[in-house]
Amino acid sequence: MPTEQNTITQRIAGLLAGADQPGGVFPPTDLYNEGWMLRLVLDWIDKNQPEKAAIKFADGARWYCEALLPSAFLARTRGDSLSEQWTHADGVIGHFDIGANGAGDLTLKTDATQFVVIEAKMGSRLSAGVKNAPDFNQAARNVACMAEVARRASISPASFEHLAFFVFAPQAKIDEGAFAQQMNVDAMGDIVRRRVEVYDEKAKQDWFDKWFLPICDKAEIRCVSWEEILETITNHSASDGEEMQRFYEKCLRFNRLEKC
Repeated sequence: MPTEQNTITQRIAGLLAGADQPGGVFPPTDLYNEGWMLRLVLDWIDKNQPEKAAIKFADGARWYCEALLPSAFLARTRGDSLSEQWTHADGVIGHFDIGANGAGDLTLKTDATQFVVIEAKMGSRLSAGVKNAPDFNQAARNVACMAEVARRASISPASFEHLAFFVFAPQAKIDEGAFAQQMNVDAMGDIVRRRVEVYDEKAKQDWFDKWFLPICDKAEIRCVSWEEILETITNHSASDGEEMQRFYEKCLRFNRLEKC
């Protein structure tokens, strides 16, 4: 006899299955979007571990979506006009725990050797900044949060075997240079340096020198196309590749990106 939870899960599955059908009861983009594309991709890579892949899992690594990463620029007092909130990471791969200090927060394990943060995009660009720091863009912010996560765990960036910040996006968006400026490591360093100077240079200069800059030097920072990932899946399993390709094409169509 089905349990109440199974019944609810089946109802949810039925609603999702009808998302792209006439008479659907919510926008198709609730399902066909970069968030679900990322979950499907990470789940597949985790289960199949293909030899040739842009993204690989270290032994004992896991993945998680929508983890909360701490900022080095949190509020010092109530109403701090130079502060910011924690950052939601679209995807994370590595050796970490979730919820050690509160729901959704990420903390690295003491013996962590892999820490990868992924920002997933379809049609949108990386955000330009935050309310209290208009030029502190999404790429710089994510890498700065990675530095703060490592600092809190007291793990030297040099000790990681794999550090990375990736943007997953359509090849056409990458080719048109949609992320080039923000993913430039030198520009990223200048942006975070200005953030430190404005927030509190004396207090944060040590963090910048000992944590942020070494993260930038060690980490792989680049864009990876959905098409590259789909090719890896197809080469490993044609049927899985075809299924994932169909989902991706619906993501493009419903986000009005067919020409990608």
